[in-house]
Amino acid sequence: MSIFSRLSDIVNANLTTLLDRAEDPEKMARLMIQEMEDTLVEIRSAAVKAIADRKELERRLADARFGSEDWERKAELAVAKGKEDLARAALLEKRRSSDRVRALESELVQVDEVLGRYEDDIGRLQSKLDEAKAKRKSLELRAEAAGHSIKARRVLHDARVDEALARYDRMHRRIDELEGEAEILDKGRPKGLAERFAELESEGNVEAELDALRRKVKSGS
Repeated sequence: MSIFSRLSDIVNANLTTLLDRAEDPEKMARLMIQEMEDTLVEIRSAAVKAIADRKELERRLADARFGSEDWERKAELAVAKGKEDLARAALLEKRRSSDRVRALESELVQVDEVLGRYEDDIGRLQSKLDEAKAKRKSLELRAEAAGHSIKARRVLHDARVDEALARYDRMHRRIDELEGEAEILDKGRPKGLAERFAELESEGNVEAELDALRRKVKSGS
């Protein structure tokens, strides 16, 4: 499935709008990234070829310049030796070499322009690819968070949870009732001999403390 028809479609695309309109945003983001990566590979391959072409042109240009200079030296030598016919032929070859130099220089300028466009396209496409990957990561995080939220809500709204909580409440109520029953039994039970003596001892201790307090107050006054 092709989302973009050409490079300009990619770099000018509003990825947010495309993803918002997609039925499956995560799948759309994955396809976008795949197409961008494929396009980036194609452009880089073309750029590599252009660089190789440029290196070859530079070698041919260097040879043509050397040939032009060499024919000029030969023409000068022929004139010095009085061989004007040879000098004339050398000058013709020099002119042909000079024409090749100009043609190669023009071709080299064109290759440089193409390489410049490739570099610009690669930079813009890489930026768009980074944007698409960031949006895909955001979608994955949102999907994960939504999944956790759904699970949490399913648990919260599960009748089994409410029933379990209700059972806990009933257990607490039953324990409260048992504790109340124990208190009632304690209150209704006659006091034993040991308890009665303990009360008498406690009362005696209180009376002794009270007598000591009276003497302290009296001596102070």
